[in-house]
Amino acid sequence: MTAFSIAVDAIFADPNMAVDAIYRPRFGWADVPCRVIMTKPDAITDYGATSIVSGSLRVDIRASDVPKPEEGARIVVGGETVVINGEPIRDSLGLVWQCGTVPEAEACD
Repeated sequence: MTAFSIAVDAIFADPNMAVDAIYRPRFGWADVPCRVIMTKPDAITDYGATSIVSGSLRVDIRASDVPKPEEGARIVVGGETVVINGEPIRDSLGLVWQCGTVPEAEACD
C-alpha cells in the first residue's frame, strides 16, 4: 500500500467527502456497494467564438470498490439514480475512476 492509496482510502472514508452508493452493472450482475464522491463542476464547451457553460455531474469511484465501471451502469445514491455517460477515466495512479453521469430520466439506453 502506498501513501497515495492510504490518502485515497482516507478521503473516501470521510463522511464529509464521500457517500455510500450502489454500483449497478449494466448487464445484470450483482449490485456492488461502494463509496463515491459526487461533484457538479461546470462544463465549458466552445462553439465557434462562443463558450457555453453548462452543469455536469461527475462521480468518482475507488478502483478498489469497482475495478472496471462501464458506460450505461447505474449508480444509486440515496433516492437518486444516475447513469454513467461515456467511458470512465482512471486517474494516473489507477486508484480512482472519474465517471461522467446523467440523471436516469435523461439517459439514452
